[in-house]
Amino acid sequence: MRLFSAKTYYDGLNQWEDEVQSYLVRPKISGRPPVPPEVTKKYADDYKESCLVIADSPKASAALSRRCLQHLLRGEAKVKHQDLYNEIQEVIDRATLPSHIADSLDAVRRIGNFAAHPTKNLSTGEIVPVEPREAEWNLDVLESLFDFYFVAPAKTKARKDALNKKLKDAGKPPVK
Repeated sequence: MRLFSAKTYYDGLNQWEDEVQSYLVRPKISGRPPVPPEVTKKYADDYKESCLVIADSPKASAALSRRCLQHLLRGEAKVKHQDLYNEIQEVIDRATLPSHIADSLDAVRRIGNFAAHPTKNLSTGEIVPVEPREAEWNLDVLESLFDFYFVAPAKTKARKDALNKKLKDAGKPPVK
């Protein structure tokens, strides 16, 4: 998409001139996979925004993904409203998530602290930055949680519904 703008200026001889400039404008896109349709809008919006800003600011992406994670844990895991650190610990302690997700959640909790709370390196005294790969990991964990809470249950339900229809047509009792 091209965007044109005109500037009017005085050329010094009491005459006005128009100068036209053009700019190439591209929409901002994410290199991440799209949010599965099973994921509700309230989580999908924060996730998408986090994906869009990661190239410009891994710290902003990590903060947005942390926000998304907190909403997800409160809405789907039904954790008690606390700080995110303790909410993650509550989910980990329940031992209801697959171990690879629980292990990654613990890492996300620590990465999120760099984004939300300035932390200094003890040797250099500099603020510890959020690296792009760490922000990507946050998004990977959210995708795993989306699969756990939304996608996998929807697939199981669809399969079960198809089987129950087949069983019903054969005069058999449904699977519960």
